[in-house]
Amino acid sequence: MAECKGTMTRRNLYLSAALALGLLAVLPAPSRAAQAASTGPSSGPPSGLDRNRELQACAAKAEANPDGAKADAMRWQEQGGGDFAKLCYALAQFHAGEFKAAGTQMEALVPTLGKDDPRAAASLLGRAGWAWLRAGDQGRAERLYSAALDKTPGDVDLLIDRAFARAEGERFWDAITDLDAALARDPRRADAYLYRATAQKALSNYRQALADIDHALELKPGDPEAILLRGNVKALGGNLPAARDDWSLARRVSPDSEWGRAAADNLARTAEVAGGKGKDAGKDTAKPKSP
Repeated sequence: MAECKGTMTRRNLYLSAALALGLLAVLPAPSRAAQAASTGPSSGPPSGLDRNRELQACAAKAEANPDGAKADAMRWQEQGGGDFAKLCYALAQFHAGEFKAAGTQMEALVPTLGKDDPRAAASLLGRAGWAWLRAGDQGRAERLYSAALDKTPGDVDLLIDRAFARAEGERFWDAITDLDAALARDPRRADAYLYRATAQKALSNYRQALADIDHALELKPGDPEAILLRGNVKALGGNLPAARDDWSLARRVSPDSEWGRAAADNLARTAEVAGGKGKDAGKDTAKPKSP
């Protein structure tokens, strides 16, 4: 049975241009002295405002052209861009797939860009955690998320991210604990319900998983990821006809998405069983190849 990208599919936007702007909002502003020191001829170091603009431009470019963003970051650093230029380079490394290097650089910037500002430190730690998770180091990612939560206790996004990291390490009960805490703080997070349903599915708690999927669909009707997951849970519970109904719906709702394609694959894989090969065969075929 087709799933999408691992045990849980985190729609994490930490390294997008939009979220890089969010990072700017919590990074400490350059002091007046620093701005004065950087004011002068156009060939001199950029002002604080210019640094913000440079980082915004870099974040946008890093997604589309990471190599070009790297080159820009190196030039910027030569011109006195300092830690902002290093962050620019780390963003470009992430989008180039150099996750370990990106995570290492972001961690290294916490003592300076996050100095005396817990929100800025937590933001950088969270982004470093996502980079390490993409690098396959679930343990280091979890430690960074925990460090970020020490800076900003109860942050809903960080709780969800740590839950994702814990689930990647197959610590599903710990993931559920984080998701319970996130939903207690913000009960309208459809994504948290969906991630908790995925953890419940992994623990074979199908009734609880379906209840969470229903909550997610109340908050976000027609979400193809939720519909696909509901079909998968129903199949694992032995109700293949109902599962195929959900897969058909997911395919209709979003045929070109990864979830619509996974649903179509599930329909194809179970077509013979649905055609009448027997109940026992149906239960076996409905099991996922890699839960």
